[in-house]
Amino acid sequence: MKIADLIAKRSPFYSLEFFPPKKRENWPGFFTVVEKLNVLDPLFVSVTYGAGGSTQDNTLDITTKLAKSGLVPMAHLTCVGASEKGIRTYVEKLLAAGVCNILALRGDVPKGEDIRWEECEYSYASDLVSFVKREYPDMGIGVAAYLTPHPESAGFAEDRAATAHKMNVGSDFAVTQLFFDHREYFEYVAQMRSLGVHKPILPGVFPVQSLDSIRRVLSLSGCNIPAKLYLAIEEANRTGGEEAVRETGIVFAAEQIRRLLDGGAPGIHLYTLNKADVCLRIAEAVGKL
Repeated sequence: MKIADLIAKRSPFYSLEFFPPKKRENWPGFFTVVEKLNVLDPLFVSVTYGAGGSTQDNTLDITTKLAKSGLVPMAHLTCVGASEKGIRTYVEKLLAAGVCNILALRGDVPKGEDIRWEECEYSYASDLVSFVKREYPDMGIGVAAYLTPHPESAGFAEDRAATAHKMNVGSDFAVTQLFFDHREYFEYVAQMRSLGVHKPILPGVFPVQSLDSIRRVLSLSGCNIPAKLYLAIEEANRTGGEEAVRETGIVFAAEQIRRLLDGGAPGIHLYTLNKADVCLRIAEAVGKL
């Protein structure tokens, strides 16, 4: 079933994002994490793949197993290195496996590579959305939304217009990249509504795990972090190390989720980082949805 149809039938909800282990010997541990998080009754689960499609085969195999287990998986699909033949092959394999939802992304360029997007067959996520919508109407399509403009955007107006375009050419819903101020989400939704986009926009919540990881994420994504939260993370790291930072992250994520749901968000897309215990503790702190 398409995820958009599920969203229309149930709110609020959790959806979960996983990344597949590169080495297959680590798959049993990965599926143990998935099984533990089944208690959250996720509306769907999203499965990434590496830069340049480096783990696309793993994503295909894992989404197939998840579909067979009764979950609703959404496989990532990116422009990097994509060709019409390759996309057709991948999408048709997904459909044959019972996976009928994708997240269309421009994707990350592998380290050390330089891509001339103007020479690529698919330069933007909207190109993927248009193609899949036209050729595979039974496939549900999600896209990414950036509360802080994408690093390559000239500014807020250009970024919002680009997202509205990829929503209008065929995507069913959007999932935001990580953010830490719930007010940014509601402001973003209002701006998209003013542009005529009335499809669901799911807030993505990222549990802080360590000071180093949040610094890395901030440098890559360009997202904002409230000074109060960052100072609390630094203080936790100074006094209690990584475990204290994790506790700070759990408390903050739970409060962020409460505020998002109280404000009317349709559900919560939780970036699990393949950490079942952290996600379960967050859900416990939030309480019943």
